Amino acid sequence: MTDETGGVDLTRPSAARVYDYYLGGAHNFAVDREMAERAIGLWPDLPMIMQQNRAFLRRAVRFCVDAGIRQFLDLGSGIPTVGNVHEVAQDAAPDSRVVYVDNDPVAAAYSENILRGNDRAGVVQADLRRPDEVLSSPGVRALLDFDEPVAVMMVAVLHFVPDSDDPRAIVAEYREAMAPGSYLVLSHASQAGRPDQADSHQDLYQRTATPMTMRTREQVTGLFDGFEIVEPGVVFFPQWRPVSPEDVDDNPERFTGLAAVGRKA
Repeated sequence: MTDETGGVDLTRPSAARVYDYYLGGAHNFAVDREMAERAIGLWPDLPMIMQQNRAFLRRAVRFCVDAGIRQFLDLGSGIPTVGNVHEVAQDAAPDSRVVYVDNDPVAAAYSENILRGNDRAGVVQADLRRPDEVLSSPGVRALLDFDEPVAVMMVAVLHFVPDSDDPRAIVAEYREAMAPGSYLVLSHASQAGRPDQADSHQDLYQRTATPMTMRTREQVTGLFDGFEIVEPGVVFFPQWRPVSPEDVDDNPERFTGLAAVGRKA
């Protein structure tokens, strides 16, 4: 089945649109909502986990802005619903420039609509696993200058890159293009904290176009080769620079996802 605008397969859920549903967005289809509800049935904390991941993204963007970053490349961005990179960055520093990159045509189309009229934000439909194509695309080059520091965002996306595609090497290619003083912002699904839930969740994603590979804390840390990981290191979502100590409850491991920010010296 295809939609009337672009040959989108509506028989299979999309990770980007399922994530949009978890966040309370409206840019998703029945097949996405069905899968999300099945996942929530298996793991009721999922919407809360996704919201914590989005909260990490917002704190990390503000951290980067405070460090002087004014340009952001958001890889595997999904649909930029409320509180995404361009809103947070441009609220803190109106001259911030943001490019979203996603290979889902529906996510890219919705992004274009959302960003219409914002001349400091754009979207490129591309596959992050091909760094040369992403970095050389006109949409990226029009807004971002890689001779200056940039924040490269890989938030909740590398767990959709299988080991066979070598995510560590992919990150390294982006690192080589980044100027000193740039930052890597990364979060990743992990079995840490809730191994009892992880296997069924991975199995469910096998029916999507983007199967999931959860990774250990050691593997996630390895993605930061060539970067200096800033404090507090690789931690569960709520533990990364919370606004208030009260934002971290007694069981942060129940949020399972790991998050960190690294700086290229």
